[in-house]
Amino acid sequence: MLNLLTQRDAAGAIFILAIVIASGLLLGKIKIKGISIGSTWILFMGILLGHFGLRIHPTMLTFIKDFGLILFVFAIGLQVGPGFFHSFKKDGLPMNMMAVGLVLLAVLTTYIIHLVSGENLGIMTGIMSGAVTNTPGLGAAQQTLSDAHSASAGIEEAATGIASAYAVAYPLGVLGAIAVVLLCRSLFRIDLDKEKERASKGEKEEGNAFRLACQVINPALFGKTLHDIVGEENADHMVITRMKRGERVFFPELGLPLEEGDKLLIVTDVQHKDIVKIIFGEELPVNMEEWSQGDTQLVARRLSITKSSITGKSLRKLDIRHKYGVSVTRILRAGVDLQADADLILQVGDSMKVVGSEEGIARLAKLVGNQPESLHKPNLIPIFFGIALGVAVGMIPIHFPSMPQPLKLGLAGGPLIVAILLGHFGPKLRITTYTALSANLMIREIGISLFMAAVGLGAGKTFVSSLVGGGYMWVLYGAIITLVPMTVIALVCRYVMKMDFFKICGLLAGGTTDPALLAFSENMFGSGRIAVNYATVYPLTMFLRVVAAQVMIMLML
Repeated sequence: MLNLLTQRDAAGAIFILAIVIASGLLLGKIKIKGISIGSTWILFMGILLGHFGLRIHPTMLTFIKDFGLILFVFAIGLQVGPGFFHSFKKDGLPMNMMAVGLVLLAVLTTYIIHLVSGENLGIMTGIMSGAVTNTPGLGAAQQTLSDAHSASAGIEEAATGIASAYAVAYPLGVLGAIAVVLLCRSLFRIDLDKEKERASKGEKEEGNAFRLACQVINPALFGKTLHDIVGEENADHMVITRMKRGERVFFPELGLPLEEGDKLLIVTDVQHKDIVKIIFGEELPVNMEEWSQGDTQLVARRLSITKSSITGKSLRKLDIRHKYGVSVTRILRAGVDLQADADLILQVGDSMKVVGSEEGIARLAKLVGNQPESLHKPNLIPIFFGIALGVAVGMIPIHFPSMPQPLKLGLAGGPLIVAILLGHFGPKLRITTYTALSANLMIREIGISLFMAAVGLGAGKTFVSSLVGGGYMWVLYGAIITLVPMTVIALVCRYVMKMDFFKICGLLAGGTTDPALLAFSENMFGSGRIAVNYATVYPLTMFLRVVAAQVMIMLML
């Protein structure tokens, strides 16, 4: 076994990596007052063992680091891709603008410290990546350095010290971010109950399903059929799921004429609920027990879309209402209920809430597959084709007049962008990109574990000497980069943008790509809204952090 620690072949490399990752993950379970830095312990274990002489062949180490980074960012891109462009709508736009401000402030603060202190800009890039807990940014910076053809002393110094700087700044980046959130709660004098009430007023997002009941009192509708009313103009934002005439509750055919006093149960979205009330008349309280009585043939079911042939087709094209006598009321996608617009593009992994007869629903189930157990099988073909395309895109040089060397998205940015685009446009191109959440998390965790272990082992050789030789100041620099931008953005969000506290917590966690802050905020304040807001700004922030790290390195060259 001792030979495995010294031999520099594949067996030795795998053995050392396994020891580093397993011990790091074990230490990651330790919590101090509910706070843990999780898998970052892998990085520190790599540094520790690297300091005491454990080595992996440099070529192997580079491959492990790069491949781990690719797996990590690609899995993130696939997860956030479906909601990436949607996040820019409505409330998502100002939140993303604040996230952009957070990134720019961190870059500006880093550059000012570089000018004042004279610290190497490459080292400052590592400190910045650690201070905002952004591991892909570190990978992008190292990749840019490795692509540089120059061999000047400044580049060599940055290449050997950037991972050490990241490791020094990272722990305080986690703790500092948590401190900012706690400070904001005290400064803003947050009452969690009142804040939850305030947040609930604006929680409905565009496209989310909303249910209401109406009574037909508009004389202009008497004698008209539902087909006349729910035509092309209204079909995209109105689905009539039940009708009550007298004491009878039933599923209405589109050719049925309306009568005065008919009651309708309608699924729409928040933006169109007032229009629906204007069309039909009086709004009634929704009592689902009342709407469940009557016609025993009427049932509600959830069907899982598991056939890849459905991917890319719209509800309008499937024409489910006419062909099967079934009404699709909602689509559950990634934990969000969407109103079933006629032009909504379906994809594998969607869950459909339907209402109709048992026979009609059974026929529809055959069409869409409805075999949820099949969703647990990973779909690897688009993943590996996407990785290949991402690597190719990452190597495309982007020329800027003021830079001595072209910018590349690299092995972090290229796969991330391709994965986001694949996750968003894949269903429209009839490409099945669905990956079960458990499978996605497994890919991410394996990728980040390999990356951190490789970075730590590579940095361990010079970590202590760098820290003793002036690196202790990196702790101070990292604290400034963590605290100043987050505090400024939090104040602007609260007093200028009038955001609720949960939105600010999600923005700060997503804007620093800090899952530890997300977990802490959710556990401390008990709100699922924080994760939703985190996901809103995370994709754009991740992309900007990766690009910012590369730009900083380009300025150094």
